[in-house]
Amino acid sequence: MSYEKYSVLMPLYVKDDPDWFRVSVDSMLHQTVPPDEIFIICDGPLSKELDAALEDYTQAYPALFTIHRIKESVGLGNALSKAVPLCRNELIARMDADDFAVPERCEKQLRVYAEHPELSVVGTNVEEFVGDIDNVVSHVVLPEHHDEIVAFAKRRCPIRHPALMYRQSAVIKAGNYRDYRHAQDYNLIVYMILSGAKMYNIQEYLMYMRVNPDFYKRRGGVKQAKLVLKLKKEFRKCGFYSRKDYIISGYGNAFVAILPNKIRESFYKKILRKKEG
Repeated sequence: MSYEKYSVLMPLYVKDDPDWFRVSVDSMLHQTVPPDEIFIICDGPLSKELDAALEDYTQAYPALFTIHRIKESVGLGNALSKAVPLCRNELIARMDADDFAVPERCEKQLRVYAEHPELSVVGTNVEEFVGDIDNVVSHVVLPEHHDEIVAFAKRRCPIRHPALMYRQSAVIKAGNYRDYRHAQDYNLIVYMILSGAKMYNIQEYLMYMRVNPDFYKRRGGVKQAKLVLKLKKEFRKCGFYSRKDYIISGYGNAFVAILPNKIRESFYKKILRKKEG
């Protein structure tokens, strides 16, 4: 079957682990339907080890890799907003520098697009792991159909960012990424819904996402709670949230953010995830 060409969009930051980065890139190089482009957006100066890895890939695959460097770090949302219009293909597969995609991930997403060209976003369920990829600690099962995704989004984010394949034109139509720390994906999805984008999540585990104690720590604190309330207030202002949605989701998420890290981590694992086994 013939599929549409696609780009892989991967942000890279100085603190990313070069070994994990290579594993992530290699998983995209070995897709059953390989990408037409791997676009690396470098958010500020990188380490020598990351620069060396980039050099290796660009020498081995000169026509495949596009490297775009931002002089000073601007944050993930801003970096991605610069990168999306520069990708050479309409379909863009997101990927993070510490995750792993199963070989059939992109082919299965492309197949969904071929069968349902009206879609603008296709995601997948994911496995979360700690340390080694065999150490899966939880399963993330996401809503499947568009109406379910919209309903889920009234409470929390209905997708996993690195597992997405989306249409470049639909992202730009929705206003592209905005600068929301740890919430640029949720913000984008809501504005895409409001702009008429149709979405679907494949009910298979096609991505492995790396988590560690910092994953939960970064989602905590008073600053994060204020950011959550700001985000949810924006959702109400733009008409996506009702007053009830804002109170339940906004204050509920803010409360979780100010919990001690151990309790917040336990809440994520026991309430918001499906445990291994």
